[in-house]
Amino acid sequence: MADLAATGAYEPRRQAFSSVLRSLAQPELGERVTVAEIVGALGDRAFGAVLLIFAAPNILPVTLPGTSSVTALPILLVGVQLLLGWRRLHLPQALARRSFLRRQLAVVVERLGPWLERAERLARPRFPALTSPLAERLYAVPILVLSVVLFLPLPLSNIPPGIALSILGLGLLERDGGFVLAGLGAGGLALFVFSTVTTGLIELGFVALRAAFF
Repeated sequence: MADLAATGAYEPRRQAFSSVLRSLAQPELGERVTVAEIVGALGDRAFGAVLLIFAAPNILPVTLPGTSSVTALPILLVGVQLLLGWRRLHLPQALARRSFLRRQLAVVVERLGPWLERAERLARPRFPALTSPLAERLYAVPILVLSVVLFLPLPLSNIPPGIALSILGLGLLERDGGFVLAGLGAGGLALFVFSTVTTGLIELGFVALRAAFF
């Protein structure tokens, strides 16, 4: 009997991302998990996978302080490399060695695992023009902007871009243009909310200064 996997007639189903997350969150693997360890577990799933893995921790308000600054770096790197048209992800050593507590990942698995599993069942390849190499280069711009928002130290400001980037990452991973469109829409809403809140804080600051000095 011919080996179907070898002939390309059959491709084994890859491990679901929810399963990858659970594997990485096992406490016996050590107290901390490095960026290199996470990217290595993703195999050949490239840019969409990295977006999803590193955006997901930002969705929960209970993640420990500093999580967004660590997770934003790989997302920023994805945006830059997509913009340059690279097809393989490259990590600088300084970034690959960065780490965060494995229990933070366990929180993500516990809270987001069921939602991710539902999304994985819904996602499927569709609207191929929206996941073409050219389209991915265009998505680099909103990815870069949203990654910058993750760096900023505003309370809970990481949640809206985290949601948008997670949806967009799943869409790129599964080659699902529907999820890509949803992620872009969520990204636009996240930037609108961020700009509105930031403008309000700036205006409030000016009012406080005028009250203090005039």
